[in-house]
Amino acid sequence: MATPLSDTPLSPLKTIAVIGLGTMGTGIAEVLARAGREVVGIDISEAAATKAVTALDAATARAVSRGRLTEQERDDALARFRTFTDLRAAAEADLVIEVVPESYEIKQQVLSALDGIVRPDAILATGTNALSVTRLAADSAHPERVLGLHFFNPAPAMKLVEVVSSVLTAPGAVTAVTNLALDLGKEPVAVGDRPGFVADGLLFGYLNQAAAMYEARYASREDIDAAMRLGCGLPMGPLALLDLIGVDTARTVLEAMYAASHDRLHAPAPILKQLSEAGLTGRKSGRGFYTYEAPGSPTVVRDALTPLTDAAQTPGRQVRSVGVAGSGTMASGIAEVFAKAGHEVVIAARTEEKAQTAKARIGKSLARSVDKGRMTAEAAAQTLDRIRPTGSYDDFADVDLALEAVAEDLEIKQQLFATFDKVCKPGAILATTTSSLPVVACARATSRPQDVIGMHFFNPAPAMKLVEVVRTVLTADDVHATVRELCASIRKHPVDCGDRAGFIVNALLFPYLNNAVKMVQEHYASLDDIDAAMKLGGGYPMGPFELLDVVGLDVSLAIEKVLHREFRDPGLAPAPLLEHLVAAGCLGRKTGRGFREYAKR
Repeated sequence: MATPLSDTPLSPLKTIAVIGLGTMGTGIAEVLARAGREVVGIDISEAAATKAVTALDAATARAVSRGRLTEQERDDALARFRTFTDLRAAAEADLVIEVVPESYEIKQQVLSALDGIVRPDAILATGTNALSVTRLAADSAHPERVLGLHFFNPAPAMKLVEVVSSVLTAPGAVTAVTNLALDLGKEPVAVGDRPGFVADGLLFGYLNQAAAMYEARYASREDIDAAMRLGCGLPMGPLALLDLIGVDTARTVLEAMYAASHDRLHAPAPILKQLSEAGLTGRKSGRGFYTYEAPGSPTVVRDALTPLTDAAQTPGRQVRSVGVAGSGTMASGIAEVFAKAGHEVVIAARTEEKAQTAKARIGKSLARSVDKGRMTAEAAAQTLDRIRPTGSYDDFADVDLALEAVAEDLEIKQQLFATFDKVCKPGAILATTTSSLPVVACARATSRPQDVIGMHFFNPAPAMKLVEVVRTVLTADDVHATVRELCASIRKHPVDCGDRAGFIVNALLFPYLNNAVKMVQEHYASLDDIDAAMKLGGGYPMGPFELLDVVGLDVSLAIEKVLHREFRDPGLAPAPLLEHLVAAGCLGRKTGRGFREYAKR
């Protein structure tokens, strides 16, 4: 008889049982079978077992058609996958991975039954992302062999695997599954046992806030999702992702996280409970935040909440010429965008020299576009000719839209809007690009607050497609309609949001970044592991600490202070570690040191 687990390294895990053949279980089985492991798939439902075989057959066929597998490799993978409806089929497995529903009762029943079935040296892994691995291990007859092995959906594509050990887990078991993850071509990250671990610990707070934002009717589901995809480069919007994960699963994860932390950011938004209890659990049921063609289908169909694009709109104003106030990177980028779209642009700064410098920056940007074949030299020259630099705001007298992109200082912006009010013609639209200040405060600095609106471009403006259109309680309907049409005409995607701190993107992004800092501050995980977790497990283009250093720690701290002041939520208070780094002058890449050090240029 085999001996129980000890601290000595184990032999390679060759036969692996996967219990629970839903989307995640089937994906894990595919990864294992393609990597040469013998896979025993177990589900109490015969239909689920049959569906898993069909799914593996289809997935491997696609891999062959894309040149990722040969026909022989596909045949071998299919031959290595056998399905059963009885747990006793796991008797000879070296490793058992359970991915049954997120319920202590169900998981404990499975693990308890396995104690009497598998060999003493077999490892039992739970795929939980919300429940305590320690608690599950403590109820096992052999707690030293129980650990967490958290794959991400879809398992064949996502590189991250979180390896979760409890205080009871034998080091040999951790080593064995870590080596397995590496053999599978995954990136294993060792994490401690707390709800959400690293990736979901950061991800689900963000998803919860997005659900609450939608529930409060602050923005439409389409605008929230578009804002995060286009503004942050995320692969999916948060509400579409909730539907993919499962609204009920998200609620369970958040409840576990809230029970452990009592952080209000993790208290499940009421809409998650309402949808779950109504059976509207996302793609798997055919309806969640969106409506789908059929249960399990990824195709979204029109429903009662879908905006009607052909609905009659308020007639807008005509915008031919644009005035841009400012001479920095954002002002130059915005001026370039409007000039490319055919608008006559006046770019004004405190001195004509600064305005000329801004135009020269635009000229270099256009030259790079020519070099890369994105536009012709003639088109670049015509674009530059449409831009007139000036050192006086009096030259805004005839513009149809005056837009400021100056320092993020309310007093400076209010002074500028008072100037716009004096020099701009009646009917001109006055816009601010602020990312955190109240738009209505700018509006109140004028005698025509109905003409004032927010147009929050993202940096770099020529490349980023998103514009947050921020309407105040005083903004006129025709001003709002004009700006939306204008955004479309300059090939940007407008999203509507109300005049509150952070609008959509920053209100969802910066609490997530702040929570990442808290994880490091609490010594839960390293910078590198957290960045890797979010890139490989969440599909984010940058990890949170990479992004913080790019944005600037001082800028990030200022935005987090604004959010904390606006919403009065203790969970939004800036992490002390962030405040300390800013006080020490470690502001990120621009100073050569932030969360990481950078080579001097």
